[in-house]
Parts: sequence; C-alpha cells; structure tokens
Amino acid sequence: MTFLAEPEPTPQVQALYAADVQDHGYVMNLSRVWAHHPDANSRLFALVAEVARTGGLSMRERGILVTACASTLGDSYCSLAWGTKLAAETEDADLAAGVLTGTDAGLSDREQAMASWARRVAADPNGTTSANVDGLRDAGLDDATIFAVTVFVALRLAFSTVNDALGAVPDTELWANAPSAVADVVTWGR
Repeated sequence: MTFLAEPEPTPQVQALYAADVQDHGYVMNLSRVWAHHPDANSRLFALVAEVARTGGLSMRERGILVTACASTLGDSYCSLAWGTKLAAETEDADLAAGVLTGTDAGLSDREQAMASWARRVAADPNGTTSANVDGLRDAGLDDATIFAVTVFVALRLAFSTVNDALGAVPDTELWANAPSAVADVVTWGR
C-alpha cells in the first residue's frame, strides 16, 4: 500500500481514517501515508481550499488543474481520483480523459489555457515565460487568478510528490470506480 509502516493509532490518525471510511467507505492508501502527520494533511488542504476560494476557482477548474498536473507528473493516484471527479462534475468521461492525455477536447479557451499552464508548472516551472503568462491573460485570467492557479497547482504537486515518493498505490476501489475512459488512459505511475 505504501513504503511506510502503519503509524501508531493516535486519536488524530483514527479521525483521519474515520473520515475516509465516512467519505469513501474505506481507508485510502494516501491517508496511510499522511497519517504520519495528520495535522500537515489538514493544514495543506486548508491552504489548498483557501487558495482555490480566493482565486475563484470552480470545482470544474480545480478538476482540470489537478488532472492536468497529476498526469504530467505521472501521478496515477491523483490522475484516477481527479479524472473520476472531473468526469462526474462535467458528466463527460471523455472530456476528463482528454485532459489526462493532453488533448483538452471540450474545454473552453480559458480552461485550455489553465490546463496548459498546469502542465508547464508541473513539467518545468523554470521554463515558463512571460509569453505563457500573457496567454493566460489573453484567455481572461487576471494576475490574481494566475497567482492563485499557480499556487493551487504547486500545492497539489507537493501533495502528489509526497504520495508518489512514499509509495501510495491507487486503491483498488479507486480503479473500480473510475470510468473506463479515465482508467484506460492512466498508464503511468504505480
């Protein structure tokens, strides 16, 4: 499930696991990683939520950003989880699969610009240019939103990096619940 041993069952660990069971019906492998410091998990996601809120990012936009950056990073866990969420949010599994593969069919110009930016940030943040930022502006994003999108993607990359480095394998249930259009294209990661 992960490269780490199961942590001691403190009240914080038990609360993290109980939340998984309530939300998903099982304890997720990534929660077994983050159970070694549950407060870090909750603080990270509080910050992710705050950045998304202040940036005005819709759930659909969040799904596009996470799916684009996770697939670029080669993170199968978040690619499956967020590809599935994006498919449900848009009621279009092929759209989610398109974001995972980088074709971006069905996305608006703004969404395509955001997906492209997420991939650039994930692949080579030092390779971004002012022309790339201008492309975001041309798609209707203001500088505050560009900042929020960038921080959101960077925080999601940090989360994915911890999970991937410590061997969190996508849960069997995650694979089983993913639409086939999503599951079929996720051929990377663990």
